[in-house]
Amino acid sequence: MAFNHLPAAMHDALGPLSVTPVTHSVPMAKNLRPRRPPESGESRPSPGTVLDRLAAGAGRAARITHTEHLPPRPGRHAVWPDRIRPEVINAIQRAGVEHPWAHQAAAAEHALDGESVVIATGTASGKSLAYLAPVLTTLLDGSEAPNGRGATALYLAPTKALAADQCRAVKELAAPLGNRIRPAVYDGDTPVEEREWVRQYASYVLTNPDMLHRGILPSHPRWSSFLRALRYVVIDECHTYRGVFGSHVAQVLRRLRRICARYGTHPVFLLASATAAQPALAAGRLTGLPTVEVSDDASPRGELVFALWEPPLTELHGEKGAPVRRTATAETADLLTDLTVQGVRTVAFVRSRRGAELVSVIAKERLAEVDRSLPRRVAAYRGGYLPEERRALERALHSGELLGLAATTALELGLDVSGLDAVVIAGYPGTRASLWQQAGRAGRAGQGALAVLVARDDPLDTYLVHHPDAIFRQPVESTVLDPDNPYVLAPHLCAAAAELPLTETDLELFGPATAELMPQLESAGLLRRRATGWHWTRRERAADLTDIRGGGGRPVQIVEAGTGRLLGTVDESAAHTAVHDGAVHLHQGRTYLVRRLDLEDSVALVEEAAPPYSTTARDTTSVSVLETDIEVPWGDGRLCYGSVEVTNQVVSFLRRKLITGEVLGETRLDLPPRTLRTRAVWWTVTEGQLDAARVNPEQLGGALHAAEHASIGMLPLFATCDRWDIGGVSVPLHPDTMLPTVFVYDGHPGGAGFAERAFHTAREWLTATREAIAVCECEAGCPSCIQSPKCGNGNEPLHKRGAVRLLTELLKGAPEEAPGPPPAD
Repeated sequence: MAFNHLPAAMHDALGPLSVTPVTHSVPMAKNLRPRRPPESGESRPSPGTVLDRLAAGAGRAARITHTEHLPPRPGRHAVWPDRIRPEVINAIQRAGVEHPWAHQAAAAEHALDGESVVIATGTASGKSLAYLAPVLTTLLDGSEAPNGRGATALYLAPTKALAADQCRAVKELAAPLGNRIRPAVYDGDTPVEEREWVRQYASYVLTNPDMLHRGILPSHPRWSSFLRALRYVVIDECHTYRGVFGSHVAQVLRRLRRICARYGTHPVFLLASATAAQPALAAGRLTGLPTVEVSDDASPRGELVFALWEPPLTELHGEKGAPVRRTATAETADLLTDLTVQGVRTVAFVRSRRGAELVSVIAKERLAEVDRSLPRRVAAYRGGYLPEERRALERALHSGELLGLAATTALELGLDVSGLDAVVIAGYPGTRASLWQQAGRAGRAGQGALAVLVARDDPLDTYLVHHPDAIFRQPVESTVLDPDNPYVLAPHLCAAAAELPLTETDLELFGPATAELMPQLESAGLLRRRATGWHWTRRERAADLTDIRGGGGRPVQIVEAGTGRLLGTVDESAAHTAVHDGAVHLHQGRTYLVRRLDLEDSVALVEEAAPPYSTTARDTTSVSVLETDIEVPWGDGRLCYGSVEVTNQVVSFLRRKLITGEVLGETRLDLPPRTLRTRAVWWTVTEGQLDAARVNPEQLGGALHAAEHASIGMLPLFATCDRWDIGGVSVPLHPDTMLPTVFVYDGHPGGAGFAERAFHTAREWLTATREAIAVCECEAGCPSCIQSPKCGNGNEPLHKRGAVRLLTELLKGAPEEAPGPPPAD
């Protein structure tokens, strides 16, 4: 029997709803009275004082496992390069910046020299100004050209909110320069009547990689005047382009460079990130160009107090009687309530859209008990809102009308929200890079700030709040991406051929795997070779072959059966677990039951209902080894990396009570199996190692299964992935290895680089896994160590002590040095 742990590509990431009711068993700080929010210029309470107030409630102080104090830092000024236009310097000074920081001047110098540069300095360090100074200078120079359109620049952001925010900032900065600078947003929210104006007249176009992929590049003849004048491409928050998404964006940028060369331009790339490891290497891999690194942060920084917070145990019990901690969602709602009552401007980051809505609802209800005027000062912010709703919330947060916001990561990426006092992070966001991005949203005006990480009942969160050095003494993760993944590369070659026929000279641009793929695309009838090169042969749009966000496949539409109203969509890869017959589906606070999933027409018909339960899909998974690329001995066992095929089938679903998670029943499903060819790391143990670890045959399945769960939970500490990006299988006797084996695989076709990173950091990764299980206070296993929220086998069987002994024995044979260098970034 195989015990499996599935990635988001095959599993509904929501899982059962488990939120403590509004009548909480653990009260918030007593005797809280509303404090008038500080006026502009008025002194604010120190972050230490704010934290002391939060800890004043009953049992609150014991939840703080660690407090880190980051001292303030003075800044270092420089002068702008003499090639920056005086009008631009005057505009910057009018905005309140008398002199640049040293890193801003250095980055501008490189950009003016025609060198691609990545600015890798902290949050609120003025990265935008570092690239805007040379960009605005070049646009002004171009506006004076006697003929033609003049110079243009393109700005890419990972989210619409960030592009809109940056457009506002550029308009304000460039206002003294008149209409010689014409910024405009071009994305899915841009009205059709405005799009032609943007194409013909905008000099600084702000968009996202999705629109570049689907809209601009396929229609490049309509953008010809813009592309002929393109001098700079700005890539903001470049650390977000990782994994499959980053690999897609890397190929989109290569397509952009190819089209630009067709129009006679070779733009300079300016990249920015507050959290990037080896930034020059990562930027070079993303753009395909040599890139200069500017990482010596010369900006001042206010004091930051960073608290690690572990919710208390409750009286509830989960699977197999395991103790259950209070949810991070409920705890975050209480903290947001208390901070709002104190008049502390706060953003609470929540991982899911549903979680953000719940935190907002709970906080509003608690605030109404304190002061009826306070609930309107709190709101939720997430993807899926209408454009006008997002813009209204952003304005309210900028103005201070809102005191508290429960947000998804849509607000993480650089949205300039000056004046925030505190950030509450509901659960480790998956990487140190994201953690510091979110913490950096507070204190952006230079004042002191408070950040609180609230741990979820999860192996990684529990490990981190008790091992603060893993957060505060380690650099951010290296960016993992693989542009040569054939599942990523192939559709972009088709898209490129549809834009302009591919020639032999183009192949090197797209990477070494291109030459091998071209014959396959020809034999599949997608490309046809002629004298002028390879041509796209189909009538449909080649850009529609792939979703660069990694969803893949035709989205399944969720339709209300009685009205025919479209509620939304779900990725095809998640449909079997998210919208199977009988599934509970949440949409904008309303609950629906799926009456029928039509796989042929990609439609799920739902009806509004109020069931007292949630649903969780159950499935079976098997892994077969296709090819072993690398194999190294670990004592008598082996650590391997290579290609595998994963076969998964959803076979049933459980109905669980909303609060307790108690199983009410199981219903069989008849859904077809699906296969995934991907990359994996796996390890084997021998009978001698099992004897040494005192793991008998009755314990073996549970020990392997527990080690698999915990290792998946810990991998995000070593690779830039989320646990939903990866899957796993453990088998007491695998037919390909003929030994007890644990697999951890990338949950994306062709792989995403995560399993490869796991292979090269296996000693550190599995050591942390063993420790996370060993130090957990539970008796037989719980969500904080070996139980998984997405286990296809209902967390059966698990053997906590056997897993610790097994990993201890395995690690005795681990080589001192990593097996070869980690993958290049």
